[in-house]
Amino acid sequence: MKRKLVPLLLAVAMVMSLAVTASAEETAESMEGDIVILHTNDVHGAISGYAKVAALKDAYEARGAYVLLMDAGDFIQGDPTVSVSEGATAVELMNLAGYDVATLGNHEFDYGYENLKTLAEAVTFPIVALNVLYDARVSVAGSITSMEKAAFDSHAIFTAPDGTKIGVFGLDTPETATKANPAKIQGVTFLSGQELVDCVRAEVQLLEDAHCEYIVCLGHLGIDDESTGNRSIDLLKEVDGIDVFIDGHSHSTLEEVTAVAREAGITDTVLTSTGTKLENVGVVTITDDGTIKAEDVSLADLTEEDADVAARAAAIQKQIDDDYGTVFARTEAALDGERAPGNRTGETNLGDLICDALVWGAEQNGETVDGAVTNGGGIRARIAAGDITKKDINTVLPFGNTLSIVKVTGAELLEALEASTYCTPNEIGGFPQVSGITFTVDTTKAYDQGDLYPGSTYYGPKSIRRVTIDTVGGKAFDPAAVYTIATNDFLAAGGDTYYAFAAASVNYDLGLAMDEVVMDYITEELGGVVTAADYGEPAGRITVKAAVSELPFTDVSASADYYEAVKYCYDNDIFKGTTDTTFAPDTAMTRGQMVTVLWQMNGAPQPAAANPFADVADTSAYARAIAWAVENDIINGITDTAFAPSQAITRQQFLTILYRYARFMEYDVSVGENTNILSYEDVDQAAEYAIPALQWACGAGILEAENKLEPTVPAPRWQVAEFLANFCQKVVAAETVAEQAA
Repeated sequence: MKRKLVPLLLAVAMVMSLAVTASAEETAESMEGDIVILHTNDVHGAISGYAKVAALKDAYEARGAYVLLMDAGDFIQGDPTVSVSEGATAVELMNLAGYDVATLGNHEFDYGYENLKTLAEAVTFPIVALNVLYDARVSVAGSITSMEKAAFDSHAIFTAPDGTKIGVFGLDTPETATKANPAKIQGVTFLSGQELVDCVRAEVQLLEDAHCEYIVCLGHLGIDDESTGNRSIDLLKEVDGIDVFIDGHSHSTLEEVTAVAREAGITDTVLTSTGTKLENVGVVTITDDGTIKAEDVSLADLTEEDADVAARAAAIQKQIDDDYGTVFARTEAALDGERAPGNRTGETNLGDLICDALVWGAEQNGETVDGAVTNGGGIRARIAAGDITKKDINTVLPFGNTLSIVKVTGAELLEALEASTYCTPNEIGGFPQVSGITFTVDTTKAYDQGDLYPGSTYYGPKSIRRVTIDTVGGKAFDPAAVYTIATNDFLAAGGDTYYAFAAASVNYDLGLAMDEVVMDYITEELGGVVTAADYGEPAGRITVKAAVSELPFTDVSASADYYEAVKYCYDNDIFKGTTDTTFAPDTAMTRGQMVTVLWQMNGAPQPAAANPFADVADTSAYARAIAWAVENDIINGITDTAFAPSQAITRQQFLTILYRYARFMEYDVSVGENTNILSYEDVDQAAEYAIPALQWACGAGILEAENKLEPTVPAPRWQVAEFLANFCQKVVAAETVAEQAA
């Protein structure tokens, strides 16, 4: 199996059940010569699933495959079964399950760097984290000058029985710098941005020089908008040579990362991920002909378990149940611990409860406070109506955070709320849950981005545009007043977006565990019952003002950058949604759909001749549109007899067809003749046929690009809407004005 000699076929499939499970019948089909990579990510304490993972590895090995079991981070936190031991039980079970390599997630640092180094000594497999450095010296130019100070191994190399080498390197999200308590990671550096790109390029070259036929990245980067600039797709746009990228952090499924990879034009790397909490196990198969196939198997569909792993997991679970399973209270209402919509997008009843508890806990210890703030990303689970156990509270608040006090001016509090809602209504871990504070976030206004906070991946606000505070401590907000705020030690140290708290004039830790404060509040203040009257619904402390959509599509936010373009196309009957209520903005437009849109814009005329393409049936919805476009020299096929109507249309194909349509309509396209597109860094990727169209599109304002043309990237529906809206409003409108003037 030599990659250099065999063309690499990238095939991605999503399956709900895998044809290979750990049973005798299913081990019959030989996989001799194949490499199978089993992978997990964001397990977050779902330890009972490790027994099935181990059995699945055994099943593939029984069929003759060379199997590697990998994890992409966030395995030591999320449930008392692992958080109580600060990750030791997770490591124990991963050893038993036969993991071969893992990288780190941000939550591996929740209990501090020293704790993590201790865990790393206990694992029987390498931990790889290329971009995590300890006391590293970095030159002015940004290059690493002392790689010997890397905190962990950068890579591991595995050799299959036939001699094929697989190089595996790891990456942790640079957001760890603000997602972990800064006090617990002093001296640790997480390379980001261009430094991250540069070190990955160097690592890929190193592994290629080591004769690795396949290169795998275990990357805890994710695809969330909050992580823009350091996402897996951002990296893969800049770095070649990675065959498989196993992602984590955003809790995304294979289906979700495949969609964003397609939209980003990533075709040379298989991007995969498995969701969270071992809902799925990822299976990447590299066959002896060089084919790489990524699949997802639902853990629920696996039946066999490794007996030793299952027994140890059950014993750990029993111990936690014995210690933490006692019922101490009950709730009349379900308490919302979801991410989005939930604690990372708006006020929740669970966020209210926790913050009220922080105020109460501070006052019980002699503090007079005006309000409380905690981060929505620190709330990790929901609590169902009914009995409440210590385990429930520990699962909601697993980080071991303590109650802290900060004294901030009104202006500093306003800055903290502005920064922590900068991407609202999109989810953000820093979203503030509050007590004693009422405020509004106006998402119709853009965040005024200022400078990068020191040691952070977040930018502070240059001005306050989105957040207005109405009251603090029951009184009208005063930006000059000094407010005493109860919070957690993570935010007090500047975690997430709360640099304003770290810079507070007064900042101290009361040393009280948050989970215990919440439990005491429920038992002592609420009498052991969280009533529906008190916490059945959010209290109305936070208002998220969103633009009112005039579209019927539930998947097009009124605050989306492309909203007006979609609305223009919808209002002018250029093209509609995929259903009455969905637009599918991220779905790629096909070649057949694009031609049909232009045909309909031209009044849907009857073509004079039949379409010439064998892959376009006469009964196809595209047949007349394609025939019309052919006879008017608007389109060509991919061959003389094939049009590929279902193929995603690229940006350069789209703009070329639109350019030819403009010529057919006798619009003035001369604006592009003198347009210089050589300044775009990827102009060399454009096909020769597309150059006149790209020049015209840039000159006419149809394509509004800054640094890249991205000619070969598939055009999603929202982008098509922007192109067509620009075309109609700038080109067609100009022609209309000219005709009227004449």
